[in-house]
Amino acid sequence: MSEGQDRLILVNAMAQEYVPSKIKSTDPLHEPRLLTQAQRDVFRRRSRDSHRARAAALAGAGAEPLHDINVPRFNPCALMPRRESNGLSSLSMFSGGGGLDLGFDLAGFAHIGSWEIMQDAAVTLRANRPQWTVHGGDEGDVRGVDWKQYRSMVDVLHGGPPCQPFSNAGRQRGASDPRDMWPEFVRAVLGCRPEVFVAENVAALMSASFSGYVNSTIINPLSKEYRIHPVIVQAYEFGVPQIRRRVVFFGFRTTRLERNWVPPRPGFRRPGTIDDGTVQTMGVREALGLPDIGFDDVSPTIRSTLTGPRHTTSILSSVSAQKKFQQLGIWPNGVAETRDRARAFVAKNGDFRLSVPDVALIQGFPEDWRLSGAVYMQLGQIGNAVAPPVGYAVACSAASAFAK
Repeated sequence: MSEGQDRLILVNAMAQEYVPSKIKSTDPLHEPRLLTQAQRDVFRRRSRDSHRARAAALAGAGAEPLHDINVPRFNPCALMPRRESNGLSSLSMFSGGGGLDLGFDLAGFAHIGSWEIMQDAAVTLRANRPQWTVHGGDEGDVRGVDWKQYRSMVDVLHGGPPCQPFSNAGRQRGASDPRDMWPEFVRAVLGCRPEVFVAENVAALMSASFSGYVNSTIINPLSKEYRIHPVIVQAYEFGVPQIRRRVVFFGFRTTRLERNWVPPRPGFRRPGTIDDGTVQTMGVREALGLPDIGFDDVSPTIRSTLTGPRHTTSILSSVSAQKKFQQLGIWPNGVAETRDRARAFVAKNGDFRLSVPDVALIQGFPEDWRLSGAVYMQLGQIGNAVAPPVGYAVACSAASAFAK
């Protein structure tokens, strides 16, 4: 059956009766998609065909490869040159795959400790920085930490509380979502009393629908001791070839720190926009080292693969993102473990298939940053991370507050 016939089935089935999925979820937060039997048959067939094609490719019996193994042109390290020690210390919460941790490290901060509940992500941190103190798994659960023991030890406390309670993918349940860890971040700030705190999250947190939450959960409890400034950052404005809009909260214990502070300064513009004196960010095709097809742009936002009841290796975040990837000639589903395997597993439409190293590069991780776990877990660490060059700019901004 052709792709056109599949689409026709999906459209015609909209008026029919919905049927439940045969795959049961034990996740209480999962909201199954409403699909008819015809729609489920289409998706099952696609999944079955994809599994067969992948198995054939790995066995060397797949379709003839269409693309050469790419050699990336984008070097994230050029955006975040290592600085000398600044004499400041940092402590990390919700460390994930290390986007903020790496940024603060390269910006010259001494590392006190990282807390991360996902064991594979903790392994990632230890593999890349064996000298760091990393608390992973149950030990990385921030809810069990007495932060008062770190008083007078921490210059900057930073972290990205889970964004699912405020993101579209997470259904935006806010405070009613058990994954909401903002109260724990606030507890940590009040417990260890850093000179500066930095907290990152999805930009949707700053929308009108969450204004009450932000005021009651973040601003009001902290404003007695901290002067708080939320800043919206866009990844491609810091040289990362991706649309990724986020909010970063900066909090300062003293007016001197607040007065010295220099907010993160964007220095790049999106490809194809008017030259305003900034540097043009690489389009994603150029960044990955793909041939010129007469069109290039930054990548759509990479979504985390750690959502929903099943493991996924798709980084696709929306229908509009799918259209953009089609324009770019890039296949965002079934991301392969390596570039060799991506080349062998030919996408049905002939587009370039991404590999885990490619996705990490689009997020701004250096080529030598090693990720641990299954493919979906590695992609989840990437998709949940702060883009490291953005983390670096944030860290340099935080350091500016301590200028003499």
